[in-house]
Amino acid sequence: MSPAPTLDAADLEAYFQRIGYDGERAPTLATLQGIHLRHPQAIAFENLSSFLGQPVELDLPSLVQKLVYGGRGGYCFEQNGLLRSVLTTLGFSVTGLGARVLWNLPPDTLTPRTHMVLRVEIEGQAYMADVGFGGLTLTAPLRLVPDLVQETSHEPFRLIQSEEFWILQAQIAGDWKPLYQFDLQAQHPCDYEVSNWHVSTHPNSLFVNNLIAARVERECRYGLRNTELATHFLAGTTEKRHITDAAELETVLTDIFKLKLPRTSDFSRLF
Repeated sequence: MSPAPTLDAADLEAYFQRIGYDGERAPTLATLQGIHLRHPQAIAFENLSSFLGQPVELDLPSLVQKLVYGGRGGYCFEQNGLLRSVLTTLGFSVTGLGARVLWNLPPDTLTPRTHMVLRVEIEGQAYMADVGFGGLTLTAPLRLVPDLVQETSHEPFRLIQSEEFWILQAQIAGDWKPLYQFDLQAQHPCDYEVSNWHVSTHPNSLFVNNLIAARVERECRYGLRNTELATHFLAGTTEKRHITDAAELETVLTDIFKLKLPRTSDFSRLF
């Protein structure tokens, strides 16, 4: 499989400034951990483009322009696509994988591979990285080891091996909840293009019919679904707020999710 395209020096520096990372650049676990912690705090998960009927482009120049220079966020194909190129530029060995979402679905539900995950090899050890799973985005890479409870700056996670699949679980209020399942088959750009086109344009897609955003802070997670804003604190409490008008929605997106809104966004019409 061909490696991901790399960033030039100026774009790489701009990315590090965007996420507030000033640590080492060597392809080590410490570097991966530092980047993985800061990325989801700075670059929100959001689907404004698909919700507003705008194209979602996955080529590297488009990702850099949107997520780095444009002050926007994106969903998994954009977030992890950018991270993959950043890590490849630094010398990491990275493979893109495809996952089937299980979160909040009945058991045994079969879903398409509409989520992108990264496998990163460091000194003979495989890790998974994912900065694009919305409200439960990882804040640290996980060792690709079954049944090991792994602490992060937020929830504990673990990976369960089931036949040929791996299942990622998060511990929520004492219970282990499945997020998605994946295997280790490498995905190609054309695989992501097909999935991206489906989730960003299909008339029944969640991302076409709902406005969704998420961002992590050190003490909480923010989640927006249409007009409902939730703040989930690490202590276990949740605060919810109903957004009542378009002006308030724009303020939430800019102040809480740190987004520069596209000039074509007419929330008064969509509200």
